Amino acid sequence: MHIFGTFTKLRPLSFLQHLARSHDSTCVQVLSNSIVWLIFLENGKITYLTHSVEPFDRLERHLRRLSSQIPHLDNQIRTQMRMMFETEAEPIPTTPLLVAEFPPLSQHPPEYQAICWLVSERHLNPTQAAILIQELVKEVLESLLLITEGKYRLISPSEKLPIICRIDTEKIIDICQKKNLAWQSFAPYINSPYQRPYLRVPELTNQTNSPQIQQNLAVWMKGFSLRHLAVIMNQEEMQMVRNLIPYILNGEIILHEPDPPFDLLPKIPQPQTRSTPGETVPTPTAKASISENSTSPSLISPAVRYPERKTSGLPLLNETATHPLPPVTSSHISQPPSPPVKSNSALPTNPPSKKIYKIVSVDDSPTVLREISRFLEQENFAVVAINDPVKAVMSIIRNKPDLILLDLNMDGIDGYELCRIIRNNSMFKKIPIIMVTGNKGLIDKVKARLVGASGYLTKPFTRAELLKIVFMHLA
Repeated sequence: MHIFGTFTKLRPLSFLQHLARSHDSTCVQVLSNSIVWLIFLENGKITYLTHSVEPFDRLERHLRRLSSQIPHLDNQIRTQMRMMFETEAEPIPTTPLLVAEFPPLSQHPPEYQAICWLVSERHLNPTQAAILIQELVKEVLESLLLITEGKYRLISPSEKLPIICRIDTEKIIDICQKKNLAWQSFAPYINSPYQRPYLRVPELTNQTNSPQIQQNLAVWMKGFSLRHLAVIMNQEEMQMVRNLIPYILNGEIILHEPDPPFDLLPKIPQPQTRSTPGETVPTPTAKASISENSTSPSLISPAVRYPERKTSGLPLLNETATHPLPPVTSSHISQPPSPPVKSNSALPTNPPSKKIYKIVSVDDSPTVLREISRFLEQENFAVVAINDPVKAVMSIIRNKPDLILLDLNMDGIDGYELCRIIRNNSMFKKIPIIMVTGNKGLIDKVKARLVGASGYLTKPFTRAELLKIVFMHLA
């Protein structure tokens, strides 16, 4: 891989505009606050843009949005994709990296490989994949434009990225600037789309004038970020935040800071002039707020238009790949994923059901069973704890759970065999089964997928990690 430039100052806006106007074809690595961004350009147009903070969480959220228009793109397909392509997350350094410590770029981003696989397996058509990439690029670009200090280098990857689409760089920059401006209008009350809303005192909220908040959001305010909530509840992001702002201002909803590693992403700057939350703060570069339903002239040719999808802002894809995507083989499969982390939104038209979900937890460790039960019962789940795996099948049939947590390493019968037996019963073909284990290897995760597991939770796990995977599969 040939490195032909290293630079220490970064002004993302002017830098990207320069690359667009000079019609460069390159890959740019950007390093700021221990986060690495990757920008792929061809003739000045963006073909892909990503950063190192939870790329598969980001892909999962946007696939979930698409799934409302593509019913077969269900949780089973998304779980299979993650198990094939998601790598074990590298720990983010606690001290700033030097220019010489840029990570090597030896292959295509694994989540981009996953998108190519979805196309090659016909889970997505090229147009749907192009729309998906556009939405991913917009989210990452919003954060990139907020960087105030950073280092970057221009590099030439050893293998060219397969091109699914090309995005007009200057136009998408304009859209992202306006979206950042819309977020800025909520400052200082909100400083990141990854802040986590909580009802302050649910018992008191019952006595206030916010029954809609109590009914519609209490179910989902379990540590999900604003951005995650918008996806789970299938709400437009900015409108959801506008709906929440009155409750944030009167103290019924409080915002916690983002969970790691989202806390490393750039924060929304304070506006130069104060305004009512939700109103646009004028600046020299962007004078209009943007909503996800706003429209602009399309740059998508008729052959690649995707009319079913109401995209946020204008479609920026003016060209799809002129050559077929290469087939994805076993050589593309990196270390498998952790289970997907999911999201949700605000104030849905139809309040979520108040059904109490029943969860069966199978583990031969009483300590693990107690912790799982404690975590879940605090959130009003009904938990059935089973510490004898040999008797688990009959107990599961009697209880008819909505979700099963299954330890892999148990005496008498292992989790793989137990999962296979459960799946062979027609009653449990669609019930989510989450494997719980301390094993992190690729072989273990592939075996879990082959016997019908829906997800994978690695020990030790936190309460937040447990709740996120449970809510994801029950949402």
